[in-house]
Amino acid sequence: MPDDELARLLAEHEDWLSVERGLAANSLAAYRRDLRRYAAFLRSRGEHDPGRIGEDAVHGYVRHLESLVNEDGRRLLAPASVARAVVAVRSFHRFCAREGLVDTDPSEDVGAPRVPQGIPKALDEADVEQLLTAVTGNEPLAQRDRALLELLYGTGIRISEAVGLDLSELDLEDGMVRVVGKGNKERVVPLGREAQRALVSYLGDGRLALRRSRASRPRDADAVMLNARGGRISRQACWQIVRRAGERVALGERLSPHVLRHSCATHMLDHGADLRVVQELLGHASISTTQVYTKVTPSRLRAVYEAAHPRARMAR
Repeated sequence: MPDDELARLLAEHEDWLSVERGLAANSLAAYRRDLRRYAAFLRSRGEHDPGRIGEDAVHGYVRHLESLVNEDGRRLLAPASVARAVVAVRSFHRFCAREGLVDTDPSEDVGAPRVPQGIPKALDEADVEQLLTAVTGNEPLAQRDRALLELLYGTGIRISEAVGLDLSELDLEDGMVRVVGKGNKERVVPLGREAQRALVSYLGDGRLALRRSRASRPRDADAVMLNARGGRISRQACWQIVRRAGERVALGERLSPHVLRHSCATHMLDHGADLRVVQELLGHASISTTQVYTKVTPSRLRAVYEAAHPRARMAR
């Protein structure tokens, strides 16, 4: 095979991820970064022929990633980052073998490092209540910020889904929103009354004022969440809105858009929601992803046990 065969097959794999698997732009970019690093490692070893890459090369790459350190001698990549890189490498080799581009898959028996499973850091319901009242005033940006916070907590949608939301996907009369999630998969999510109220206020007043900005672009005409110039808001701007609101109620570093998603799921399960329903709401492909939210505090475990078990309490 010619020296550029590795680059050619990597390009074919990326096309497959985009067209066949329908990965979102952010996921596709992550695969691209990981596989560029893998290709550079292989070329540093003089390996340019995908058909001759062996299991030792893949194992060597994993060890290489785990050995990277910064100036302080600390590991450069967390176990989760190494695990993600291994997923990308295995996806590439599996694709090549399945398509008959190479004879074998050298990554088949290479496992990713174990990643400690952390418990999502959901906010207390009282903290959420404080947060959702932290933005005051009726200026266009204040109305937008309140609507965004209510939307993120009330629906549990991802920040990318909130950014990409269009007016045509909102049904405020029936209280539903159509969301395009990972892999361009669509789902319909209910809107709570508070989220509906905040969105109605923003869309009927604040958004119109932002849209009248001279800098607004026609292609953003259908975007729900707008920036100060009338264009579609960015992920970074959403982060800042959430962080600023958190700072007003002393949540600070604890808060992010994803924490609001965690909190939505955790609070629903705490109040008896079915796990499958929460899975559908969040757009998780696997229920095992949703199950991480079922972990409860010892105090809640005790309260539920005492309320439910007939012999939980001693007679007095």
